[in-house]
Amino acid sequence: MESKFLLPDPEDDDAAPFWQGTARGELLVQACAACGKRRMPPRPMCPSCGATTSRWEKLSGRGTIWSFVVPHPPLLPAYQELAPYNVITVATDDDANLRFIGNLVATPHGAINEVDPATIRIGESVRVVFQQVEDVHLPRWMRVYS
Repeated sequence: MESKFLLPDPEDDDAAPFWQGTARGELLVQACAACGKRRMPPRPMCPSCGATTSRWEKLSGRGTIWSFVVPHPPLLPAYQELAPYNVITVATDDDANLRFIGNLVATPHGAINEVDPATIRIGESVRVVFQQVEDVHLPRWMRVYS
């Protein structure tokens, strides 16, 4: 079945454990087994020390909005139907050097266009939620209210 969305390959050799974690509702990050440096996206070699062994660590799933964009046409047809929508970059509370890309949603299963982009603020606290799109559980983010 061909997807109308551009989706990652959940069976990719380097990233499969990440996608297995998202399917369980866990936000995992790859870490070097030699030097301990965490990295995202997953890759076969540590960019810090060159080691090729790694482990997976579970994160809290909390962070802050570090940056965001609102894509504008021309867009691929599947995304054109959803515009305007947001794409945010989240710095994790566990490691401020780790960044995740996703969408800010108002509800755990909400559409990527349900939050008015004009209301998004850099520095807002967010938490991860996971939405299944076809056979992939994508990390999305919701605001955390004090």
